[in-house]
Amino acid sequence: MWYLLSGIYLGGTLGANDAANIFGTAVYTRVVKFQTAILLTTIFVILGAGLEGAGGMETYGRLADQTLLTAFISSLAAAVTVTGMTYLELPVSTSQAVVGSIIGGNILAGDVDFTPLIPIVAAWITTPIGAMIIAYLLYRIYGVFIEARINNMQRFEYFVRIGLIVAGIYGAYSLGANNVANVIGVYVEAGMFEPQIGGVIGGMAIGIGCAYSRGVMRTVGERITKLTPLTALITVLAHSITLYIYARIGIPVSSSQAIVGGVIGVGFVKGTNMLDWETTRNIFLAWILTPTIGLIAGILLHLSATTLVG
Repeated sequence: MWYLLSGIYLGGTLGANDAANIFGTAVYTRVVKFQTAILLTTIFVILGAGLEGAGGMETYGRLADQTLLTAFISSLAAAVTVTGMTYLELPVSTSQAVVGSIIGGNILAGDVDFTPLIPIVAAWITTPIGAMIIAYLLYRIYGVFIEARINNMQRFEYFVRIGLIVAGIYGAYSLGANNVANVIGVYVEAGMFEPQIGGVIGGMAIGIGCAYSRGVMRTVGERITKLTPLTALITVLAHSITLYIYARIGIPVSSSQAIVGGVIGVGFVKGTNMLDWETTRNIFLAWILTPTIGLIAGILLHLSATTLVG
């Protein structure tokens, strides 16, 4: 069972980085308390992972055959990569880190099928773009159909507060359904768990990590663009819709890319001068570096393990 330790570690790093994407905007617009956000995220991540997390596991399973050792190496390489980015308070793609580490951990053995990479890489590109478009459209729809009908400030604040909680719950469920494959998919492929049992274990690991997400929450909630409670609601909805679409397709995608795309979409409505382009540039650079760092870490750990075993 010690092989699972790196998977638990990866789940914790995913929770620490990606929980920010669900309630970060709500916490830093002071609509939801941090402790409440973490509790709701943990509960619904586990539910989503256990009920609908199997699809993404199959996708990762097609990249390479897994043994318990290669599963351990891939998870550890991805976890180290995401830990570094979380320390820098950058919302990055755990999916990219996992794909890079799977390839790095198996490429020296010649056991990688690059064909499944085509839809995965395509999803990396379309995820932030799709979330950006959804956020832009949601903001426009709000202005046409809702804004004129809520002219009481107290009623408006109640609408937004309830909306943020519901959207956050939906986002947590979608995160579990889509991203638990990042945590436990290689172990399922190695035959350690059935998908549903693995989903629950992976969801619990993500939940543990959520408690350490405050730093990345600050980046998402404050640094890209200043959000109001309303724009926070629209951003989280765009993120959650995007993530759940890919969960149904069966491709694990980046929760961070979805939320950042949503924030940028709102920023375009407000005016591009409202965006912090330095923070946005750093996030994009981190997205480019993440799979590369994961791949290099996977290769180095594979070589180290082979030397120790050999």
